[in-house]
Amino acid sequence: MTNSCFWYKAIESFAVTVKEIAQLLQSFGTELAETELPDEADAIEFLLRSHTDKYRQLKDDIRSVMREGRHLLSNLEAAKAAKADGQEDKDIKQDWDTVQRLLAQLRDMEMAFDGFFEKHHLKLQQYLQLMRYEMSFHEMEEILDQLSGQEKEVAAVGGTVVQTEQLLKDLESLDTRAQEEMGRAQIIILRGHQLATGHHYALALIVQRCNELRHHCDVLTTAIRAKRATLTRIRHLLLRLEEARRWCDEGAYLLANQLVDKFQSKEGAQGALQDIERLQEETPLCLSQSPDVLSLEFEAILTPQLEVCIPIGVATEKLSAMQRMIHNRQACLRKLADIQVRPIQLVAPRPEHSPRCKSPLFSPKHSTAEMDNPALSNLLPSALRSKKEVLFGNMPEIYKFHSRTFLQDLEGCLETPERVGACFLRRKEKFQVYERYCQNKPHSELLWRQCSASLFFQECQKKLEHKLGLDSYLLKPVQRLTKYQLLLKELLKHSADSDYISELQGALESMLDLLKSVNDSMHQIAITGYEGELSDLGRVLMQGSFSVWISHKRGPTRMKARFKPMQRHLFLHEHALLFCKRREEHGEAHDRTPFYSFKHCLRMSAVGITENVKGDVKKFELWYSGREEVYIVQAPTFQIKITWLTEIRKILTNQQRLLQGFYFASTCLSASMLGVLSIPLVFYCGVMLLSVCFSVYLVLRGHAFLSQVPGRYRALVESSVCSTDDLIIKCGDVIQLLDQDTVGKWLVRNVSRCDEGRVSADNLHRILGESGRAHSGRMEGEGLPVDQ
Repeated sequence: MTNSCFWYKAIESFAVTVKEIAQLLQSFGTELAETELPDEADAIEFLLRSHTDKYRQLKDDIRSVMREGRHLLSNLEAAKAAKADGQEDKDIKQDWDTVQRLLAQLRDMEMAFDGFFEKHHLKLQQYLQLMRYEMSFHEMEEILDQLSGQEKEVAAVGGTVVQTEQLLKDLESLDTRAQEEMGRAQIIILRGHQLATGHHYALALIVQRCNELRHHCDVLTTAIRAKRATLTRIRHLLLRLEEARRWCDEGAYLLANQLVDKFQSKEGAQGALQDIERLQEETPLCLSQSPDVLSLEFEAILTPQLEVCIPIGVATEKLSAMQRMIHNRQACLRKLADIQVRPIQLVAPRPEHSPRCKSPLFSPKHSTAEMDNPALSNLLPSALRSKKEVLFGNMPEIYKFHSRTFLQDLEGCLETPERVGACFLRRKEKFQVYERYCQNKPHSELLWRQCSASLFFQECQKKLEHKLGLDSYLLKPVQRLTKYQLLLKELLKHSADSDYISELQGALESMLDLLKSVNDSMHQIAITGYEGELSDLGRVLMQGSFSVWISHKRGPTRMKARFKPMQRHLFLHEHALLFCKRREEHGEAHDRTPFYSFKHCLRMSAVGITENVKGDVKKFELWYSGREEVYIVQAPTFQIKITWLTEIRKILTNQQRLLQGFYFASTCLSASMLGVLSIPLVFYCGVMLLSVCFSVYLVLRGHAFLSQVPGRYRALVESSVCSTDDLIIKCGDVIQLLDQDTVGKWLVRNVSRCDEGRVSADNLHRILGESGRAHSGRMEGEGLPVDQ
């Protein structure tokens, strides 16, 4: 009896100790859970150290209690071996079991405590890492913003050569500092990648910060490069203008110092002519052909701001005036110097009604006809033979349209110029000839680069007395196409009160649409590797470069989205979305042209969209075939994302209307969208109609813009308790959609609960499928009619 009391007290004391340990663990766990995270790194480090010290102390206490329990067990086992009484042996066994259970509880508490503390400790460490990373990010962001501001402060235009060279020096100094800071930014981005690969709880934020830093660096680099290129060309232009002004001053000085009394003799006149000829020999190369050459060469950078700072028009007029003065002086001097009697030449009279002169480019005896001229056949390069259509494209078609059609339309608007808007609208289909010309332009330029140095073109230019090379004239249609919208904008400014303002606005929109269509088609013709006809995919609506993450969530190609995005050029057609990779051909810089290697095609009949992706306002989600494939797309800017989503919504809405048209066209689909189809329906609608209905339905079945159709469905989520609907729907209920009233509410019968009532369309979308996009996996058949 005495031994039993002893063991009872010992076990009771051990149990109390275990309970105290449990209370200590619970108290410490509550302290950890309720601890507010400080805003300073030093305070977080102090927390980590203090928590770790307490944790180690508690671990020591647990080990001490464990040793006490094991010692108690060994004593019980020794007592059991020494006793022979059966009843006392049974009591000892019960005490031994009690101690064993207490030890087991203590081990479980220790394991749970270790796991909890490990997670809490990791969270604090990651919080400290995130805080330090955020500090580095904001410091670098501030530095990059300062550099961007300094780049904007560097003027894009210099009034003189000295000013422009100083601006270039300032820009180079800024670029050196920017490269150093962007190197530090790359280290911060690398640190972010390391945190992301360590399964950090703020993965989305870290990735966003990395992308923002990378975007800041790209924008700054692009801005500096663009400004450097502009300033370099402006310096070149200013040097040309300086040469022109110097030459004009020398010419004015020469003409002013030629004494008139010396011109009366033949020798004096000839001497004055020789002086003028020496001046003309010293004419700068850029001015030796025409004053307009300077404007043509720098047309790309001649913005209104630049024309104000650099009066190139004044210099051109001064140059033209000086050349006219020299020409007049030469004519006068030649008359005085010419003492020979010239023979009289008979000249045939010009016809009274001479026809309108033809363009030198398409006259039968010029341009393309010269390629068929036997006298020049020996000069024609072999690469150019039978290539008139490649070199000139459909320029004869453009010339024919303007000379025979559009010119007459414009001549009818001489009294009221604002009526030209109607001319553009009436002939806007004819302007598609420019698109075909631009599509051929890369082939034409390649052929020209191969043959431009040939004697054939030199002889043609000399014979036709053209001041510019053929490539300058071949560029004219492209330049004219871009100028139409500028001319219409200028006309709109001065026609605010006109009765024809709507026609002008429509003409401007049609020309802008044509420019966009030409630009998109120029990219489309560069697509390689697509097996099929691109024309079957419909018109190109949008195209642009994006960052893309891809994940396959079902099937044998199951794959999670990788961390680093792929750079893809997307082409949105009416019926498909193409993913391509931009590449550039090898070779010299001017010969390298981009092309697009085809990678993937999504049929728009099986595409859905999620407009907002957590963590980045520039991202949206494309999902394919019921989210079997998910594409996260990041646009360069938020505005570009909105523009693409608007265009995609239009395509999906048109598909929805097509689907509704099929539904209302046949009363056989009244039971469900794709429910029990009768044999007469198949024969009546045809296989193609059924196929199109099914394809359009599959993409729209879970989409936020889907209008439901009558039929039976299974609810995926409960109806909202806060809604104004008068029908309760639970998850898993079978409901039947009967009809929709004029305000958009559906009469719904809950088949599972024998109830009926009105449900709003928005709540119905959520119940039948909207929630499916919020989960990582989807149930088979969600959003589908029950019959299917």
